[in-house]
Amino acid sequence: MAYSVSSLVKFGIIACLSVVVAGCTGTGNVRPLSFAPVSTPKIAGPKFAGSDSILASLNGGILPQDAAGSLTGPDRLRSLEAEYQALEKAPLGQVIAWKSQSSGAAGEVSAGTPYQVGQQNCRQYTHTATIRGLPVKGQGAACRNSDGSWTPLS
Repeated sequence: MAYSVSSLVKFGIIACLSVVVAGCTGTGNVRPLSFAPVSTPKIAGPKFAGSDSILASLNGGILPQDAAGSLTGPDRLRSLEAEYQALEKAPLGQVIAWKSQSSGAAGEVSAGTPYQVGQQNCRQYTHTATIRGLPVKGQGAACRNSDGSWTPLS
């Protein structure tokens, strides 16, 4: 009987170690940071993810200013909203698209894997667009502020 209890204990220990070791190994994928939803005040007019101040903190976005400056006000807001949504919520590889309702301008924003700089969550991102029939592209990085806004890095 002592022999079978000893074998049972050894088997139990081996089984527990196997479970622990299996939990320590993985696919090798890095888990990106996740961001909690931001509750923001509602604004009048079209539905945007954030308030004017949250979109304003993007400092005009990362599209070249000469191209972005030719967008109408609503189209400019659509492009900034796409940047905000990509930075705030989009998983790696997901594209956030926007399209003008009047001028034919359109664009797509994609953000990279979140990372930390000090205590701030940051992401690199790319914004490609067609404005007045010409392709434009902006690339940069932004860090999330405590109020839920994002500020591009210079």
